[in-house]
Amino acid sequence: MTTEIERIVTANHPDRINFTEMYVTHDALRRDLERMAAAAAAGRTDSPQVREGWAVFTRQLQVHHTVEDAWLWPRLRERLSGRPDDLALLDAMEAEHAVIDPQLEAIDAALAAGSGDVAAGITELRAALLQHLSHEEVAALPLIQAVMTPKDWSGFRGAMARRQRLSGAAEWIPWITDDMTPADSRKWLRRMPPPLRLLNKLSWQARYRDRNLWSY
Repeated sequence: MTTEIERIVTANHPDRINFTEMYVTHDALRRDLERMAAAAAAGRTDSPQVREGWAVFTRQLQVHHTVEDAWLWPRLRERLSGRPDDLALLDAMEAEHAVIDPQLEAIDAALAAGSGDVAAGITELRAALLQHLSHEEVAALPLIQAVMTPKDWSGFRGAMARRQRLSGAAEWIPWITDDMTPADSRKWLRRMPPPLRLLNKLSWQARYRDRNLWSY
């Protein structure tokens, strides 16, 4: 797997799709999944900060998958008419999403009940989600690069922004940079519109940091 800084691309050929936001979102999901697994192993999923960290993780995962299901996969299907092998890959992407959703619900139920099923649920989710993220990066993103355009991808990013709204961006931006080095964070933030960078600097970053997510 490439390193984080290699996954943050600030400029590339205009005819190529820049997948930076996809990669850094996947990396943040992996990071929080490992944090939840560590909290479960330590028997500390009752910590309010762990619960809040988990809520942020599930919220961001659901936004990500919802926009893929509602916007990205349907438009990709339009480009793949008559290509059964490639369409089968999209079927697999959607099927993997469908497996993850009930796993999240089961973990939420175990957390609410204070049962001992949380660690087992996290283990199952970890296997499914890590496999899905890798499958998407290895197989789906190259297919997207081959049949879609940067303009198409801008449409997907726009759909994601509309789903997040400003209130979602206030959480998503500092969530993405949570464990980045200062150099990586500065590099990625240069990709954001100046007004969002300013809001993050003046308010969002400190507010996110003060929540002290995942501590126990």
